[in-house]
Amino acid sequence: MINRNFNENPFIVIWELTRACQLKCLHCRAEAQYHRHPLELTFEEGKKLIDNIYEMNNPMLVFTGGDPLMRPDIYDIADYAIKKGVRVSMTPSATPNVTKETIQKAKEVGIARWAFSLDGPTAEIHDHFRGVEGSFELTINAIRYLHELEIPVQINTVISNYNVNVLEYMAKLVEELECVLWSVFFLVPTGRGKETDMISPVQHERVFQWLYQLSKKVSFDIKTTAAQHYRRVVIQQKIRENKKTNKDIQYQDVLMNGMTGQIDGLGRAPKGVNDGNGFVFISHIGDVYPSGLLPIKAGNVRTTPLADMYRNAPIFQDLRNPDKYKGKCGVCEFRYVCGGSRSRAFAMTGDYMESEPYCVYIPKVLRKQKNNV
Repeated sequence: MINRNFNENPFIVIWELTRACQLKCLHCRAEAQYHRHPLELTFEEGKKLIDNIYEMNNPMLVFTGGDPLMRPDIYDIADYAIKKGVRVSMTPSATPNVTKETIQKAKEVGIARWAFSLDGPTAEIHDHFRGVEGSFELTINAIRYLHELEIPVQINTVISNYNVNVLEYMAKLVEELECVLWSVFFLVPTGRGKETDMISPVQHERVFQWLYQLSKKVSFDIKTTAAQHYRRVVIQQKIRENKKTNKDIQYQDVLMNGMTGQIDGLGRAPKGVNDGNGFVFISHIGDVYPSGLLPIKAGNVRTTPLADMYRNAPIFQDLRNPDKYKGKCGVCEFRYVCGGSRSRAFAMTGDYMESEPYCVYIPKVLRKQKNNV
């Protein structure tokens, strides 16, 4: 794993190639439309952007949308990035655009991994969530094509009130589909996402506990999105387990770096990748944000180099300083490895530095204060 200073370079870059999409997902961050925007970054602008991304210590690059397959030059863009040595993954929508031929072409170009969304273990649940009948069947067929061509498959699932009660069946389906990673998204009320569709803070905690226990017995990896406090649950559980086995563990090291210096079952980087901290999002028209769920623009790649915005924009600098977080997040002993969802804080309070609204944990310093009263 490449060592990274998140103040200088991101761990992962998400590029929304287009907002065009044939689906009508209930939670869609992008509020995607059927037609492409006339001001999308051009192929030449995309090449310049890829050059800038590569120069930032070559982070992972994910093509998303909308549906990236709605761009006819998607494979030319991918080919340019891959030939530079950039690691490219793609998250297309499961539509008739996904055929065995398109997947074969992606393999020939060298796209490392595909990710598809599955929001329920049945067509009834998934198709309702995605807004188009037949989406479930198209997704399953696409995954079968990927297996035939020996391309790793990732499944993305948005947890909401629509599917929280069928997660065990969902996990079983992910295993049956032989996926390498289950990326579990926790709803943020932005775009088409509604607060009424979110599970409660207590349900978040219960799902985190369940995911951790699941991670110890399944063949696929598990990561979370917009659920940074899952890292806190993982670390708490690992500390308890290490105490039971009398393993020596340095508590402060765990809080700063995770249980290892690398993956640690958290799904990705150890030191709390978060919105604007190891993570950057570029929109279809070149606007730069800390994430796709935190709609505060730092600038545009047409006028300002990506590195300048990532390193110097005030919002990015704020987000990389957990000591500036407000409320309980600012004093929490897990703030360096967790930090809460800055997107959810903004969506629900209007302040991206506020506490994670859907975390039930009371930091140690606040418990001590309460006991001293």
